[in-house]
Amino acid sequence: MADTTPDKKILTLADVKKLAEDPNKCIMIIHNHVYDVTKFSEEHPGGEEVLKEQHGKDASDAFEDVGHSFDAREQMKAFQIAELHPDDHKKNARSRPLVINSTDYASNHGAISWIKWVIPLVIVIVAIIYFRAMARPDPDINRPPKAI
Repeated sequence: MADTTPDKKILTLADVKKLAEDPNKCIMIIHNHVYDVTKFSEEHPGGEEVLKEQHGKDASDAFEDVGHSFDAREQMKAFQIAELHPDDHKKNARSRPLVINSTDYASNHGAISWIKWVIPLVIVIVAIIYFRAMARPDPDINRPPKAI
C-alpha cells in the first residue's frame, strides 16, 4: 500500500483494485476519496445493486447523476477509508456545486420550519370563519307564519 499517516490513509488505484478483489466488500472511489460501503449497502435507498455496479470503480459521475442530498453527503463521510493518491486522481472529475435542497435546509437549520405549522393553522382558521359565516341562522326562521 501507499504511504500511510496517522490522520489519513492514502491508497493508489492499484491498492483500491486489490481491496475490491474481495467479493464480500463494496469498495468505490467518489471524488478521489475511497469508501467501503459494505455495511451500508443493504440500507441504501436506491438498493444494494446500484452500489455493487460501482464496486472497484470511480463512482463520482454516477454519484452526481443521482443528485444526492446534503444529508447523504454528510452520511458518506462515515464510510471513507482513505484518499486516492494524487498521482491517480481523475483528471477531468466532473464536480457539481452543492445545492442545498430547501427542505433539507429548513429541517436542519430551522430557518423556515415555522411555515410547516403556520400554513395549516391559517387554513383551519379560514375554514372556521367560513363555516361560521355560512351557518348563521336565517332571520325568517323565528318569524311566525303569515296568515293567508
